[in-house]
Amino acid sequence: MHNFNIIKRELDFCGRPLYVETGRMAKQANGSAFIRYGGTAILVTATMSKEAVENQSFFPLTVDYIEKMYASGKIPGGFFKREARPTTDATLSARMIDRSIRPLFPEGFRNQVHVVLNVLAYDGETDASSLGVFGASLALTLSDIPFHGPIAGVKVGLIEDQIVVNPYQSQMNGTSKLNLDVAASATSVVMIESSALELSEDTMLDAVYAGHEEIKKLCALQMDMAAETGKEKVEVKLLEVPAEIMSRVESEYGNRIAEAAVILGKQERQDAFDAAEEEMLAKYLAEDEAGFEENEPWYKQAYEELIRRYVRESILHKQHRVDGRGLDDIREITCEIDVLPVVHGSALFTRGETQSLGSVTLGGGSDEQVIDGLEVEYKKHFYLHYNFPPFSVGEAGRMGPVGRRELGHGNLAERALTAVLPDRESFPYTMRIVADTLESNGSSSQASICSGCLAMMAAGVPIKAPVAGIANGLIMEGDKYVVLTDIMGLEDHLGDMDFKCAGTREGITAMQMDIKIEGITKDIMRIALQKAHSARQRILDIMQECIAQPREDLAPTAPRIEAFKVPVDKIGEIIGPSGKMIKSIIEACQVEIDISDDGTVRILSPNKDSIMKAKEIIKGIAIDPEVGEEFEGPVTRIEPYGVFVKILNGAKEGMVHVSQMHHTRIGHPEDMVKLGDIVHVKSLGMEKGKLSLTMKGVAGNPEPDPNAPKHERPPRRDDRGGDRRSSGRGGGGFHRR
Repeated sequence: MHNFNIIKRELDFCGRPLYVETGRMAKQANGSAFIRYGGTAILVTATMSKEAVENQSFFPLTVDYIEKMYASGKIPGGFFKREARPTTDATLSARMIDRSIRPLFPEGFRNQVHVVLNVLAYDGETDASSLGVFGASLALTLSDIPFHGPIAGVKVGLIEDQIVVNPYQSQMNGTSKLNLDVAASATSVVMIESSALELSEDTMLDAVYAGHEEIKKLCALQMDMAAETGKEKVEVKLLEVPAEIMSRVESEYGNRIAEAAVILGKQERQDAFDAAEEEMLAKYLAEDEAGFEENEPWYKQAYEELIRRYVRESILHKQHRVDGRGLDDIREITCEIDVLPVVHGSALFTRGETQSLGSVTLGGGSDEQVIDGLEVEYKKHFYLHYNFPPFSVGEAGRMGPVGRRELGHGNLAERALTAVLPDRESFPYTMRIVADTLESNGSSSQASICSGCLAMMAAGVPIKAPVAGIANGLIMEGDKYVVLTDIMGLEDHLGDMDFKCAGTREGITAMQMDIKIEGITKDIMRIALQKAHSARQRILDIMQECIAQPREDLAPTAPRIEAFKVPVDKIGEIIGPSGKMIKSIIEACQVEIDISDDGTVRILSPNKDSIMKAKEIIKGIAIDPEVGEEFEGPVTRIEPYGVFVKILNGAKEGMVHVSQMHHTRIGHPEDMVKLGDIVHVKSLGMEKGKLSLTMKGVAGNPEPDPNAPKHERPPRRDDRGGDRRSSGRGGGGFHRR
């Protein structure tokens, strides 16, 4: 029997039991924690390499978020029947955890750290991703890995206008106007990811700090556990430029760096930086060839540090940005629509040296994206794909699979635009936006929101309101700070915060914040929100000068969709045995047809007449004709007792009894009609699922042949069998009781 040293804590947290333990599972990791919250359980481990990674210019942190399909009682699909690459949601969750914990490691720390979160049980109601931020922090806090925590994460919703921390997933998916993930330490917020339905800045701020109040409890729990069982942090080598090298580079090249930092163009500025660096390295190689190889990385790092120092000092103390703008100035914006032929909608949005090409494609139900993860499988009818090719930053590189950054930026833009989509009933299209970044110098994700919105309006998508996005930044040294509007690439790279905010004139639809320091205050966040609001209004003014509102008509190349509902119990008849009926309609009308389980039928075709023809056939199958309703159709079958007529473009067939063909006595139906004749009929109603028709008194029908031979009146039979002798009612259709 193992002698486990299990340390555990229990807490009632936001209405659900939270259970935390360490010491039983994954004991060989530097730190591990098993967490159960409601019916969801995760195992988080943190490990670290013993040595620093050589010649590494950034902290090598990896976060993996692993969804075990057994967690929700599923068996993976595919031939191998095992989990393969992470889903998009899992990748986004890993990225969110990474963004939360990355700022809290020591500066110059270069040992490889690997955090793995395994979702072991999922109850469908308790979100595992925000729980993962808490788990990652706990594993790191209990470990011997240097970490300036603890932090924790929660999800916040707005349900019936009440802020709710860690609501159930069914509440979030059903009624919440807000989906906010916030991570924070006991003293300050470190990460935000959210979507919202046009909420005010004050509401968003209140929601963030309502979540922060609950996070403080989780931070206290971690400190309590660490006091009992936490390992002593190991001493690691932190990379720092030797003082003599920093002093030498600053004295000899500081002025050149300061001059290059105020050059306005991105490429021109970078060329000046590169030229001065090449000159510096060539000089130091000539002066000390023997020691140059060892010191070259330090020279480069000192050079980068001086760029960072001069740019930040200029902004913080002189209010001077590298491109000459004021702190709240937005770069020049150009909006264009219809830049591409054939496509259903397109727009080019250019802000400074950042440019995004947005294109919209409209499709039918078969184009919906199937999402199959731990939750119940569902379909998305709107999705946005963001691309960031290397040429957008003037680089030559390999274009491989979509990375975490592209998925994250695309998800943020998708969230921002989802809030203004038309309802599915009034606009039954599947919509795909592709946002191609053609140039980038900061805020490409926000440019994607603008180009995507313009492209939808140009395509005739009846969005509720235009959406624009802006990214703000922060330069902070001690207690002194400035918040920047519309940060460019260098300000993002060298600054302390990337605060993205998108929305309509009425309110926020998406918000994201990442920082490189250990947290920001509520006042800084309030200023950032206020500046984002002002900038958003100005950008919307420019966008609406380009296109004021969505076009009334779709592009000529776009498919047309007609959506309507039929009774659920008629779906089987519409599809027919082995799909025979629906296939025949598709072939005859040259359309695409999708039928949902709730009875929603969507017919797609570029030709409106084809849609209406298919719609009439389907409605004919699904809806029984009302008594007295008139139709016309061909005679498809003649029997001694009557004729069969197809109506509603062949969707339904009814029988006209010989006694209902004319007000005079007809000896045989062929005395009046021939096979294939078009006749006019009126509905007498349904009996036992069969349609009874009459031609009596309906204009446009042929008259009986007066010279036709006399026929013996047949017994009143129909094709269902059984004599139907006259009841003395004077000749009617099917008798009703």
